[in-house]
Amino acid sequence: MTYVTDGTNGVGWSAPTPTPPPAPKRRSRTPLLIAGLVVLALVAAVGGPAVAFAGELPRNTFVAGIDIGGLDPADAQARLAAELAGRAERPITVTAGGKETEVAPEDAGLAFDLPGTVAAAQGGVVDSLSALFGRRDVPLRLKVDEERLKASVAAIAEAADRPARQGGVLYRGLTPRVVAPAAGRAVDQADAAGKLRQAYLDGTRTVSLPLGVVEPYATADAMRRFAASTAKEAVAPITLTNGGRSAELSAAVVAANLRFLPDEQGELRPAFNARKALAGVEERLVDAAKAPKDARFKIVKGKPVVVPSQTGQGVDAAALKASVEEAVTGGGGRTVEVSFTTSEPELTTEKAKALGIKEKVSTYTTHHPCCAPRVTNIHTIADILDNHLVMPGETFSLNGTVGKRDTARGFVSAPMISSGRFVNDVGGGISQFVTTMFNAVFFGGFEDVQHMAHQYYISRYPAGRESTVSYPQPDFRWKNDSKYGVLVTTSYTSTSVTVTFWSTKRWEIEAESSGPYNVNSAAPITDSGPDCLPMGGAQGFSIDVTRVFKKDGKEVRRQKFHTVYDAEPVLTCED
Repeated sequence: MTYVTDGTNGVGWSAPTPTPPPAPKRRSRTPLLIAGLVVLALVAAVGGPAVAFAGELPRNTFVAGIDIGGLDPADAQARLAAELAGRAERPITVTAGGKETEVAPEDAGLAFDLPGTVAAAQGGVVDSLSALFGRRDVPLRLKVDEERLKASVAAIAEAADRPARQGGVLYRGLTPRVVAPAAGRAVDQADAAGKLRQAYLDGTRTVSLPLGVVEPYATADAMRRFAASTAKEAVAPITLTNGGRSAELSAAVVAANLRFLPDEQGELRPAFNARKALAGVEERLVDAAKAPKDARFKIVKGKPVVVPSQTGQGVDAAALKASVEEAVTGGGGRTVEVSFTTSEPELTTEKAKALGIKEKVSTYTTHHPCCAPRVTNIHTIADILDNHLVMPGETFSLNGTVGKRDTARGFVSAPMISSGRFVNDVGGGISQFVTTMFNAVFFGGFEDVQHMAHQYYISRYPAGRESTVSYPQPDFRWKNDSKYGVLVTTSYTSTSVTVTFWSTKRWEIEAESSGPYNVNSAAPITDSGPDCLPMGGAQGFSIDVTRVFKKDGKEVRRQKFHTVYDAEPVLTCED
């Protein structure tokens, strides 16, 4: 502080004199220069190589362990293709449900995307910078045909999956029976596709696919409760009506064509086969003149010709199905008014023409004395089976087709062999027809399913090539093991019967016979019973008949039939 005087004896204060501020410091330029030098150095480090190797991949770049650094894209792709060739084609082993399957990558639509991988490996400045300080790994890319992958996974699942058995309630006779449900198993197909991709990409080439549990819709307990209540009450006759016509579906028919199956919510729903149930009663509801008519065959100048089918009027099976299903669950009455609809015959003209019935493939005739009661039976069964059609793959059963022989259809009592004795029975003698048909089967080259030779040799039949029949057993059965239909036609005279098969010829058949061996005789016997029928006696023997199959004159295979005949005793009937 400065003291000043004004020339008097007093003292006063003066205002403070301002102090000038310090001169500003000069800012250092050294940090900026250092930063600039670092940037320039980095640019030089990165940009220099980038310019020096323009078009090349950054150094130290690897794909799947393969060094492609410094290569141009084309060379890099070529190196990857060469190095990965074996791995690219190696199959993937997939295990699912205990089954092992090899999947070819090409079949599964899996391949390496080499152009895409190389493009990703080219990178940018940052990638080039990182490559200066060490190895740079670029993931291998995948190219997938999704549809082919999906198809491969579906094939794996088809082999491994086991659908849940849904079970249900059906009937044995009139009694409800539970078919127990059971869990299934299934591959998670989305998960499987992902695992196949990964196995192909990482080179492991082994995949194990777990199977998930697929539960059935309903439990066995629920089905048992249903069987004891609703299913038990469902079986009763149903009357079908239309106008003045009516027909009854018996309780047995209802049960035979009804079952209850679970839906996805676990509810048991009725399923009624109306078309099958109508088989025996539809003709009582539909005017015969208006009913559909199947195509049929007739022989014209030695050739089968199709007689066209006709559409007609039939019961609306879909509407009947709905009505019966409502009735059996208590929602409708047991009398159903049926409706009619235009109906196609079961065998249309087109289906008949497609059966390949175009020529005679075999025919056989056997002979017999005239006018005995057995001849009536031979003619009756021949009439029943004339123009009978056996479809491809179908097994013909004589008993199943003709049924029990009865007088209502014209059969009469005639002798037959039973337990080694001649006895009279309705239908006796039809073994003559069966033997004739057996030989048509034999020479037509069709499969013999069931035949039984007579106990004793009968001289009017070819030894070792004949068959007996009775009801219900033994039956006579043969299978149409061709892809063509077989039309059976029959004809007869007073002393012969003929069976002819029409189809498409497949084989030339020859028969070879060993001739009788192990010949033996039986001691004569007598009988005084009221039903005694005398027997003339015949030697017993064994014989082998061989069916030779030929095609274009060359032998293809052989089939041997071995037959043993018992000795027939001379039987004298005493009064």
